[in-house]
Amino acid sequence: MRRILIVEDDVIICGGVKLFLEQRGYAVETAYSRKEADACMQHGFDLILLDRNLPDGAGLDYCRQLRGSMKVPIVFLTAKDTDEDMIEGFRAGCDDYIAKPFSVELLYQRIEAVLRRSIEDKNHARFHYKDMTVDFERMQVFLSEEPVKLSGTEYRILELLIRNKGRVVTRDTILQRIWDCDGNYVDENTLSVHIRRLRQKIEEDAGNPQYIITVFGIGYTFGEEA
Repeated sequence: MRRILIVEDDVIICGGVKLFLEQRGYAVETAYSRKEADACMQHGFDLILLDRNLPDGAGLDYCRQLRGSMKVPIVFLTAKDTDEDMIEGFRAGCDDYIAKPFSVELLYQRIEAVLRRSIEDKNHARFHYKDMTVDFERMQVFLSEEPVKLSGTEYRILELLIRNKGRVVTRDTILQRIWDCDGNYVDENTLSVHIRRLRQKIEEDAGNPQYIITVFGIGYTFGEEA
């Protein structure tokens, strides 16, 4: 049974949405403040309905806080419905935005759509190729089921190449997309160093790579040359 947390200080809205969703097979918990929501988080949820205005802090700030520690889908419930308000919500990390007053049937359909996307994302959260497994959700890399310790920049380079498997990623593209852990831009020489170190960690023979393939004069590709 999928679990939903409603974080909403309006008792009537909270109770009505809870009853409606329970009738459609969801397990629902409610919280009327950020403090109460924090106490519920240990239970684990498939989706959070979050009001933007809470008695002990802004829902936007809470959304950003949650995004820093979990990937559970978040849907805002709010009376603030201007384009600027919605853009602000999406920038804070929400997955959808429902303006009050709303139809509970519409809310239900939007929840179903967000959960479908979440399930699809989880199905693509692990990548397997030869002896390598990458867990994108946890940012972990395994070779023959043994963990490989990569730096933040090394991981981002590897993920970028994997996400573009079958295509050549130019050096310029990598330079535009990848920043080192100190926030300094990665120049040509530094990029070459990161590629070499990454190969030393993941390739059985760094001189004859099977994962990160150089396309001379252009850039790199993952696996068989594109």
